[in-house]
Amino acid sequence: MSPSPEKRPLGLRSLILYALPAAPLAALGLPLYALVPTYYVETIGLPVAAVGWVVLMIRLVDAVSDPVVGLIADRIRPRVGRRRGLFLTGLPVAALAAVMLYWPPAHAGLGWLGLWGGLVSVGFTLVQVPYSAWGAELVGDYHGRTRLAAWRESITVVGTLIAIALPFAIGFDRSGLSGLALLGLLTAGLLLVTGLVAARAVPEPPVPEQGLVSPAEGMRLLTENRPFRRLILAYFVNGLANGIPATLFLLFVSARLDLESLRGPLLFFYFLSAMAGVPLATFAARHLGKHRAWCCGMLLACAIFALAPLLPEGAVIGFGLICLITGLLLGFDLALPPAIQADVIDADGAGPGRAGLYFAAWGLATKLSLAAGAALTFPLLGLFGFDPTRGNGNTPEALFALAALYAWVPVALKLLAIALMWRFPLDEAAHDRLVNRRPPRL
Repeated sequence: MSPSPEKRPLGLRSLILYALPAAPLAALGLPLYALVPTYYVETIGLPVAAVGWVVLMIRLVDAVSDPVVGLIADRIRPRVGRRRGLFLTGLPVAALAAVMLYWPPAHAGLGWLGLWGGLVSVGFTLVQVPYSAWGAELVGDYHGRTRLAAWRESITVVGTLIAIALPFAIGFDRSGLSGLALLGLLTAGLLLVTGLVAARAVPEPPVPEQGLVSPAEGMRLLTENRPFRRLILAYFVNGLANGIPATLFLLFVSARLDLESLRGPLLFFYFLSAMAGVPLATFAARHLGKHRAWCCGMLLACAIFALAPLLPEGAVIGFGLICLITGLLLGFDLALPPAIQADVIDADGAGPGRAGLYFAAWGLATKLSLAAGAALTFPLLGLFGFDPTRGNGNTPEALFALAALYAWVPVALKLLAIALMWRFPLDEAAHDRLVNRRPPRL
C-alpha cells in the first residue's frame, strides 16, 4: 500500500513551487507595519498617534475575518480543492488592495489608510490561511515539516528583501511613481502569477472525513488543546516583541543613531542575515528539537539586542553587528514556530483536516501582535514628546524613550516567550506517539 499524500515525501519541485507565493505575501505583510505607517506619517503628513490607532482598528477587523476564514477553509469542498479554492479567491482581492494602499492619491487620509489597509489584511487572510493549512497537510512528519517551513520562510525572506530594497532604491517621493507604489504593482503581479502556478502544480491531499467536525466542535477542540494554548500565547508575545522594533526601526536608525541615509541598507542587511539563519535554525532543530532550538535563538537575540540603546550616534559598525546577529536569529523565529504549529494540530485527538481554523488563530495572533506594536508605541512616543519630523533634534528624554521602546521592551517580552516554551511538551518523541497513537514509555 502506498503512503497517503501527507506521508509521502514532497518532491523538491513541488516544495519550491509551493513556497513561491510566500515572496509576494511577505511584501504584503512587512510593509503594512514597517513602511506604510512611516510613509503615511512622514510623506503624507498624517498624525503619528492617529496612524497607530488606524492600524489597530484594521486588526479589529481581523478579529472577525480570521476565524471566519478559518472555519470556511475547513468546510468548503470546491472541485479544485478546499485549500486551493479559497487561496485562489483571495489572490485578486489582495492584489488590488496592495496597489491602492501602496499607491495612494494626493488626497489620501486616514480613511484611505483604513479602507485599503483593511482590505489588504482581509485579502492576506483569504490567501494566507488556506496556504498555511495546505502546507501543514502536505507533509506529516516532524522534521519534514521543518524542511517545508524552512523553504517557505526562506522565500518569505526573499520577498521581504524586495519589499525593503525597492522602496528605498526608488525613493518615497510622491511626485512620480514612488518606490512604495512600484512595490504595490510588483506585489500584485507576483501574487497572481506565483499563486496560479502553485495552485496548478502542487497537489492537495484528499479531505479526511474524520476531520469534519462542526464549527462549535472545532472551536472546542482548539480551545482545549493545551499545547496549542501554550504555543499561541508564546507566539503572540514573541510576535509583539518582533512587531515593536519592526515598527520603530526606521525611526530608531534615523533619529537615535542619526543614520537616516542607511535605513534601507541596514534593514536589508538584517533580513538578508535572516535568510542565512533559516538553515541554521533547521540544523539546530534536528539536534535540540524545535521548541528548544527556538528558545535558544530567542535567548541569544535578547543578549545582543539589549545592547542597541547603549550605542552612540553614528555607530554604523556596532548596529550593523547587531543587525547581523539578530538577523541570523530571526531565522529561528521564521522557520521553527510554523513547524511546531503543524505538530500542535495533531494534539487535539480528532484527526487531521482542521488546519484552517488553527492557522486562522495563529494568523490573528500574528496580526494582533504586530498591530499592538504600532498602536502602543506611537502613542507612547507621543506621550514622551517624540516628534518624527524633528529627527535627532528631539529631546534626550524622547530619544531615550524611543531607544527603550525599540529594544528593552521587546527583550522583556522575548524572555516571557522563552519561559512559556522552554518545557513545551510536544517534542519529536511525543509527536511520534501522537501520530502513531502509541502510549508513552514508562
